[in-house]
Amino acid sequence: MLKRDEPAGDIARIRYGDAEFTVLAPGRFVRCAVSGALIALDELRYWNVELQEAYRSAAEATARWRELNAKS
Repeated sequence: MLKRDEPAGDIARIRYGDAEFTVLAPGRFVRCAVSGALIALDELRYWNVELQEAYRSAAEATARWRELNAKS
């Protein structure tokens, strides 16, 4: 989801692997799946391989994990 002030070329398309990611379409940022914040590619440290989602920090990654693993 791009905002009006974000050029499309700034958002990268990424394939997330177990210990690394592959840039499929160039850009400088990805968007956090939880907070919506932009994450510079050189600062990207957290992602989910199964969901193919990026997270800004351990806090967002943990929040998503809790959401997915909540006992009903």
